[in-house]
Amino acid sequence: MHDINIPKRIAKNCSQTVAGMAWLDQLPSAITNLRQRWALTLSRPFADEPSCSWVAPCIRRDGTSVVLKLGMPHMEARSEIDGLLFWNGDPTVFVLASDIELNAMLLEYCQPGISLRGRPEYEQDEVIAKLLRRLWRAPPKGHPFRHLSEMTASWSKESIGKADSWFDAGLVREGLCIFEELSNNAPSEVLLATDLHAGNVLQAQREPWLVIDPKPFVGDPTYDATQHLFNCDARLRSGPEGVIRHFSDLLDVDHERVHLWLFARAAVGLFDGELVRALTP
Repeated sequence: MHDINIPKRIAKNCSQTVAGMAWLDQLPSAITNLRQRWALTLSRPFADEPSCSWVAPCIRRDGTSVVLKLGMPHMEARSEIDGLLFWNGDPTVFVLASDIELNAMLLEYCQPGISLRGRPEYEQDEVIAKLLRRLWRAPPKGHPFRHLSEMTASWSKESIGKADSWFDAGLVREGLCIFEELSNNAPSEVLLATDLHAGNVLQAQREPWLVIDPKPFVGDPTYDATQHLFNCDARLRSGPEGVIRHFSDLLDVDHERVHLWLFARAAVGLFDGELVRALTP
């Protein structure tokens, strides 16, 4: 028996894979290990936003408020620790300690920690665009980060495996072709967050807003516009061209490439047909 609380959402997501179940089985002992090693007093884990990680506020021996995070096995998030160390608090949360083997981090605690998700979407546009432009940097030689094409190839393979459920074979095939083309013909490449949306931006004291939960890959900066725009679902559906142009202008990137990335992601990811058709170039 253990006294570690496991949110239902995380347990459900872990149940989808063998690796996830194995990680869940060892999670209580890993948390206990880190609690003792890093001298932490734990509080109940956050249950609203995290879906692929166990994340909880805690207190260090010196009274400092911090956050303990352990990530489940996840292809997209494999380089999170390396990414946060590379950005080194600019504009992300600081990593105060880490354990690569356990995929665990002790992170800076954001105060008041209110999510950007509660702000109007046009304000979200401004904040996220500024954060992305700060994140986009060329990684050093010998860096550990994978290329964006590795992630898009994985998604394409998964989509092809679900061909029986394609809503429109022609659109999905077009999306697959665009995915491959965009992944390999970027005019410039930088380190991307790939999952930056309002739920992964928190209000803080050190800076007005800090980024959490990046999933770093090296690739086309226009790709990084997609996650935020997909989180503005109603606005994207009602007027995709205007929304895409507005956010692309804030980022100073090519709106046509952003539009193609959105279409390809929606088609390959088997989003609903109505959205895919609205985004068809």
